[in-house]
Amino acid sequence: MLSAVAGVSLVYDLSVGVVLLVAPGTLATWFGAPLPDPVLFVRLNAVFLIAVGLGYLQPLRNPDGHRAYLWIFGVLLKLAGSVIFIAEYSSGNSPASFLLFAASDGLLGLATLAALVRFRPGL
Repeated sequence: MLSAVAGVSLVYDLSVGVVLLVAPGTLATWFGAPLPDPVLFVRLNAVFLIAVGLGYLQPLRNPDGHRAYLWIFGVLLKLAGSVIFIAEYSSGNSPASFLLFAASDGLLGLATLAALVRFRPGL
């Protein structure tokens, strides 16, 4: 189960990161958001997402040995991201389409949390 969650997160973060890196304007248009100026901030976020996504290769292969990565990036980062997306939408600073990211980050964060709690070494 932990490997499956890591695999989904790898694909999710890597995909969003690559699209942000190579086509930031297209992604902004899809979600009805303006492209930040300078676009440097989008590209830096893209590199961050790609690195986080690639980081899931280790827990994908050895989930018990890399539980800390899953806690930090799979639970903390994903759930915090979800809360921030919801807060930004609620304050009127982001379009409703960003709630898709809130939902996907939230679901992945909760799935990772559930897998970490349910599948502990030695149980």
